Amino acid sequence: QVQLVESGGGVVQAGGSLRLSCVASGRTLNDHDVGWFRQAPGKDREFVAAISWSGDTYYEDSVKGRFIVSRDNTNHALFLQMNDLAPEDTAVYYCTAGTRGASVLPSDWLYWGQGTQVTVSS
Repeated sequence: QVQLVESGGGVVQAGGSLRLSCVASGRTLNDHDVGWFRQAPGKDREFVAAISWSGDTYYEDSVKGRFIVSRDNTNHALFLQMNDLAPEDTAVYYCTAGTRGASVLPSDWLYWGQGTQVTVSS
């Protein structure tokens, strides 16, 4: 079993930056794709970004050029650098891992963290 624990959320003003981290335990994720989703109140969980086991990156259109996803296989960690944040980025952010590629469907991912709140004030 894999446990994922996110950290780094908080409150930031529009235009600011945050860096989310996610650390895995239980087994290596070097052979898994890893990614980030977010869920705003009253909305479905949506894909944000992913990085494949081979290092290819994928982004949802609204975060391209602002967010950067990366991974550290040595330390079993995943990161999301978020720049130029906007109020519409406010959500609970979840890290996830799976083996079915960088799918935008939450049901295609195997493991989930508990989420970390990001709030962007205008």
